[in-house]
Amino acid sequence: MKKALALLLALAMVFALAACGGGNTASKDGGSYDIVVWVPELAVDLTKQQIADFNSSNEYGITFNATVEPVSEADAANNMVTDVEAGGDIYFFAQDQFARLVQAGALNKLGAEAAATVKASNDAGAVKAATSGEEMFAYPLTADNGYYMYYDKSVIPEEDVDSVEKLIADTEAAGKYFAFEAETSAWYIASWFFATGCVSEWITDENGKFISIKDTFNSPEGLIAAKGLKKLVDSPMHLSSSSASEFSSGAAVVVSGIWDYETAKGILGDNLGVTDLPSFEVDGKEYHLGSFNGCKLLGVKPQADAAKGAALHLLAQYLTGEKAEMERFDALSWGPANLADQASDAVQANPGLVALAKQAPYSVPQGNIEGSWWDIAKVIGDDVKAATDEAGLQAALQNYSDKIDAVFTRTEEDLAAWSVIGSICGTNWDTDFPMSEAGGSFVSEQLELHTGDEFKVRQGASWTVNFGADGSLDGPNYVVEEPGIYEVVLEVKSDTEAVITLNKVGDAEDPEGTEPVDERTEEEKNAWGVVGTINNWGETPDIPMTENTDTGFSVFVSEPIELAEGDEIKIRQGAAWDVNYGANGKNGDNIVIETAGTYVITFEPLSGAIAMANAETGDVTVVFEGVAEWGVVGTINGWGGEGDDVAMADEDGDNVYESEPIELKAGDEIKCRLNADWTMNVGADGQDGANVVVEADGTYVVVLDLNAMTVTLAEG
Repeated sequence: MKKALALLLALAMVFALAACGGGNTASKDGGSYDIVVWVPELAVDLTKQQIADFNSSNEYGITFNATVEPVSEADAANNMVTDVEAGGDIYFFAQDQFARLVQAGALNKLGAEAAATVKASNDAGAVKAATSGEEMFAYPLTADNGYYMYYDKSVIPEEDVDSVEKLIADTEAAGKYFAFEAETSAWYIASWFFATGCVSEWITDENGKFISIKDTFNSPEGLIAAKGLKKLVDSPMHLSSSSASEFSSGAAVVVSGIWDYETAKGILGDNLGVTDLPSFEVDGKEYHLGSFNGCKLLGVKPQADAAKGAALHLLAQYLTGEKAEMERFDALSWGPANLADQASDAVQANPGLVALAKQAPYSVPQGNIEGSWWDIAKVIGDDVKAATDEAGLQAALQNYSDKIDAVFTRTEEDLAAWSVIGSICGTNWDTDFPMSEAGGSFVSEQLELHTGDEFKVRQGASWTVNFGADGSLDGPNYVVEEPGIYEVVLEVKSDTEAVITLNKVGDAEDPEGTEPVDERTEEEKNAWGVVGTINNWGETPDIPMTENTDTGFSVFVSEPIELAEGDEIKIRQGAAWDVNYGANGKNGDNIVIETAGTYVITFEPLSGAIAMANAETGDVTVVFEGVAEWGVVGTINGWGGEGDDVAMADEDGDNVYESEPIELKAGDEIKCRLNADWTMNVGADGQDGANVVVEADGTYVVVLDLNAMTVTLAEG
């Protein structure tokens, strides 16, 4: 904890000096083009450096004066579709946005020579994802969006990891979950069908329009897949989830991707196994589960200035080349699409990417998929589970096939029709409620809605065009604030903007226990800010704090704030009082300003430590040192899922913590962690180390020495 406080103070000093003008910026004149580049926030600094490297190394003498802005892949696509002209000149985006970006004219296609170079040096799946018709419209950036299997080695024997049937038996015997999102996600359900050689490929023309599909899910091979899938969904220990957090709730197997590696590792430690997907058996033949593989892409906006457009393509080739992609892997752990990078020792040593590579021969590139497919395919799991015989399985596949065929037999009226879909009226995002045109707007039938119900409005029973609560394309779900009988009214303003309102026509009552609606976004709920007399305790917005992880901890830093003597402040989350910190910690007293000045406030939420740095003098004041509550976690409490951590105490103030005597059995595993959170944990070999394994039954005192960062067991 002393280490965390020291880092917090150091960070406070850095920001205070910056506020006083200690930093400086320099620019280099002579650039040929001013451009805007959109990348995710965590990639901003690296991208700036890479563009600077291009400027200094390219043989053409091109110089870009680049403004690199933090824009997520999803927001980049939405913003480009909304207003191409105002969009970034270069931008990162997720492959599932590719078709709509092509249709919107937001991507400048590659020339023949550039396309040939990209195809030769990149992962075939990523190349396919960037191709419409015979033309390439984007550059492969990553190739790490796929799934594989995590498992608990203390439950699953290594010799069983290749067999679905053995995994089911192991989890049922141990009373542990087999988490595979096989009833709620088309992305994961497809795995079973790819295993038997089925295909589902949507074909687009060069303008990105879907014109046909090659789909063989409803076939003899598809029936085999359904039989294999039924084995899993019928198991009492099947859990339709793809979150590694399920390991803390009793899972022994989780099918997920590289984004979940740190979560899985934090819970299981050395017991974490990572490998490709298993095989299932039908009629004496084994079928290795398939998977989708996906990627991120880089797009270049069409330019009126042909020379600028050509220069941007050179920069795009540099940013997606071997050197730049390896730099992203080293800094951000993004799995490269570049074939040479994929073969490097560093990439081959990453457990998640190794598992992806092992799964690769059984994976299918996720091309461009028509938006309605995700709803059509995700019900296969439920239909298969409901089937009682082979005829029922065949009926599930026929139902799927009929809906696929209907996509291409829809009339222009069907494609233009608007509907409401959501977790409403006893449905779960699987039923469209039609809307009728009335006076230039579109109105639904009367729907009984309850507090917390969520919905969106979409066109053509597809997700290609949909509007949410804020009226934006692909916007957030509309959340019902109070129960009632409603008509949902849609007023379309443009291709990318609409207004959704609820017209209440009758009363209804919420089910017992319904919680009030929280209208904040997830970002708003998680945001930290400073509140106090400076904004009359919330009458105006809290002063925002920005996250900084330079210390290795998540620390939040305010902008410089002018405070008068006698002002009072606190720090709170989500502009609400549920979680707040003051002079003596959580829910503590107001912080009273003793000396007027301009201050930068730093806050570390794990411990509650608060420091204030005077931006004029650089002096740093510790407001609250934070709370260090160390505890023992492990198999003894289901890794936190079956009880509180066992408390530890530092009686002598020497940074050595001891637990009360604990009954442990041979094979039990433990770690020590701070404040019941995995951000700071200590194991057998130090911080973030391996689990401590108990060798013999007995009563032990767990000893945590923060000076040496060790965990030992003393007989108690």
